[in-house]
Amino acid sequence: MVRIEHLRKSYGSVKAVDDVSLAIAEGAFLTLLGPSGSGKTTTLMMLAGFESPDSGDIVLNDKSLIMTPPHRRNIGMVFQNYALFPHLTIFENIAFPLKMRRKDKREIERMVEGALDLVRLKGLEKRLPDQLSGGQQQRVALARAIVFDPPLLLMDEPLGALDKKLREQLQIEIKHIQEQTKKTIVYVTHDQGEALTMSTEIAVMNAGKIEQVGAPGEIYEHPESQFVADFIGESNFLTGTIEEAGAGRAVLRTTGNCSIVVKLDDRSAVGSHVTVSIRPEKVVFLEVGGSTATEDTVIIPGTVREVIYMGDITKWKVQVAEEEFVVVKNQSNVAQGTIRPGDAVTIGWNAEDGKVFPRK
Repeated sequence: MVRIEHLRKSYGSVKAVDDVSLAIAEGAFLTLLGPSGSGKTTTLMMLAGFESPDSGDIVLNDKSLIMTPPHRRNIGMVFQNYALFPHLTIFENIAFPLKMRRKDKREIERMVEGALDLVRLKGLEKRLPDQLSGGQQQRVALARAIVFDPPLLLMDEPLGALDKKLREQLQIEIKHIQEQTKKTIVYVTHDQGEALTMSTEIAVMNAGKIEQVGAPGEIYEHPESQFVADFIGESNFLTGTIEEAGAGRAVLRTTGNCSIVVKLDDRSAVGSHVTVSIRPEKVVFLEVGGSTATEDTVIIPGTVREVIYMGDITKWKVQVAEEEFVVVKNQSNVAQGTIRPGDAVTIGWNAEDGKVFPRK
């Protein structure tokens, strides 16, 4: 439905967006995810027409939008600051884009009523924006953006101003509305959890480029770069040199002199300097000599240096060498609650859970 083709945008010597290409299917919920300065908001603003690209093209339903001004693109937009008219009622705010399109009064009433139902604000249409909570105001902004049935909806960190509990509640609500309306959404956020919760696809951006595009599970479980592994969720990183390789396995000697088995098909990798990432929840405490260990189990002795209790989960920071630490993250339980700082432990993980990247 939407094609972004070799989009570029610079501000002076800074390349804000550097040759970005994306294909967005109809009905997709695509999130542009990245840190500040990664180019995600600039990309969204060019989609909306508020910024002009230096080069490249934006195509919506086989029509280029490059020469089309924002008000003629027929695209819905939701901002972080809501951008509601403070002197207009909720009904009037939602009706505004319909009046601009010269809809008749009865049609406006019908369409606004439908939008109010969708965002669960029926009965509040006569109030002013400052008489609503932040979450309710954001629902009004969403209703105004979708009331005229645009083919594409753009959302620029719309939940950033809300507290954690309300933000999580609205994430699910927006996801349900998208599933109900089948709207194509391009959503911008720097919040990894938000992207994983809401999206059908995520495009991870860094320094104006796209690092990886894929479904949330694919991005999380199979990161294609060290940046993605580091930015999405939590990861342990161990650096070292490949000592042996063959039959789909390799042995890495870390800088702290730990021996780690990794899945690797490249026999020519011997001598390569690499980084291995492992998710903390993939690491477990092992019993020495336990029957669960196999030749593909990484086994490392260490000492617990810190325990962080977070309610449903607990994290243990385990020192495995002088300058190397591995974080273990598991569901909190009584048995593991006895593991304290200073305890000698053995930790491990399956070799296939470690992701190998060239060392930067």
